[in-house]
Order: sequence, then structure tokens, then C-alpha cells
Amino acid sequence: FMSEMAAALCLSAEYGNTGNSMWQMLTLLFALFPCALVQLSLVFIHRDVSRDRPLVLLLHLLQLGPLV
Repeated sequence: FMSEMAAALCLSAEYGNTGNSMWQMLTLLFALFPCALVQLSLVFIHRDVSRDRPLVLLLHLLQLGPLV
């Protein structure tokens, strides 16, 4: 999970350096949108919000929920 995100961010930065803004935005979209959906499902399925656990909610918002 972490290595896939790191590779997508490196690839996106490389696209930004070469001036390919369309490919940069597509790479970010296809890398971050599924991660956001996974994090939202983890928040609502595991009901971390209702347990009043702000640290876990913060980790989900920072895309680090699967590490918990």
C-alpha cells in the first residue's frame, strides 16, 4: 500500500517536472481516489467515529488507516 502510493507520487512528480500536467492529474486522481474510498469505508465500517477515537480518525484522514 505504502510503496504503491510512493510510486504514484514519484511518477506524478516526474510528470510535473516534464510538463505533462494532464498525466500528472490523472495519476493523482487514480492513486488518491481509491485510497480515499478505502479510508472512508474503514471509518464507517469499523465505526471509528462513534467510538470517539480522534487519533484513529486523524490517521484515516491522513491516509494511514490500514496501518492501524
